[in-house]
Amino acid sequence: MVPTLTIAWFPPTEYFAVLAKYSSVYVEACEHYQKQSYRNRCRIYAADGPQMLNFPVRHREIEVDYSTPWVEKAERCIETAYRSSAYFEYYRDELFAILDAHPCSLWELDMRIIRFFLDKIGLRTELVPTAAFAAEHVDIHPKRPNAILQEYGLVRPYYQVFADRHGFVPNLSVMDLLFNEGPASLEYLL
Repeated sequence: MVPTLTIAWFPPTEYFAVLAKYSSVYVEACEHYQKQSYRNRCRIYAADGPQMLNFPVRHREIEVDYSTPWVEKAERCIETAYRSSAYFEYYRDELFAILDAHPCSLWELDMRIIRFFLDKIGLRTELVPTAAFAAEHVDIHPKRPNAILQEYGLVRPYYQVFADRHGFVPNLSVMDLLFNEGPASLEYLL
């Protein structure tokens, strides 16, 4: 059975673990916005430990709210957290170009980011938007733990810049995996 995922901004590693297991997945295109979800937040590894980044959304229209300088702040946080990682400089400009383009809808922004990471990691998973709301989703939510990484045998460390200070932190944004492991990210997920 083909799984259905919701959209996510800089999705966690478990999201990409699901993508790596299937040749195609459905992406929920007909849902209502849910607060405190990965749709507009992500978890990164900063010098002082794991940190959540998020941005404002206009709820009625499900549009990205650019009335505050959140893009600059997010880019600065990402830069500070990952500039010393092995592959950050390699991917930085193309990734920040997505944010700097200011896509209007949450769907467009998140899908561009998901496709960016699919491409850079080397996954060829087809993303199929749903035509109607799907009641069943793979439950990937920051407030509800799940066992996806355990089920797929992916509870193992990879290099992280700040691991010497705080230890290995699993299930961060997939950008943590890509910026630290680069081309080896695909091997990690498989």
